[in-house]
Amino acid sequence: MKKTILIADDSATIRKLVSLSLKATGNNVVAACDGMEALETLPSLDVDLIITDLNMPNIDGYELIRSVRENAEYDKVPIIILTSEKEKADINRGIDAGASSYLIKPFVSKKLQYEVAKYIG
Repeated sequence: MKKTILIADDSATIRKLVSLSLKATGNNVVAACDGMEALETLPSLDVDLIITDLNMPNIDGYELIRSVRENAEYDKVPIIILTSEKEKADINRGIDAGASSYLIKPFVSKKLQYEVAKYIG
């Protein structure tokens, strides 16, 4: 059965690369250009996993994660951060906000697929 993954990233290139990588493993991918669009899209989806950047306009990745975790309907959905922020403080802040995994850009497609498979097989 196809799994639905929501990706929030303000880079069209990253959205496309992540989509191609995850569609290759049989997943359905829905893209949002920032955290606000992701939150607006979420109620219309039966989402299995969320991938988010941290630095985005309107609502950043940290706020997106917090909002998802505070909603009982989505609080168990795995969230993978995919960002260029690689400082220990950023990683800790992301995990503390409620992220399941933290990946650093540029990403390797196989690593992304592996991380996704850990949560939604």
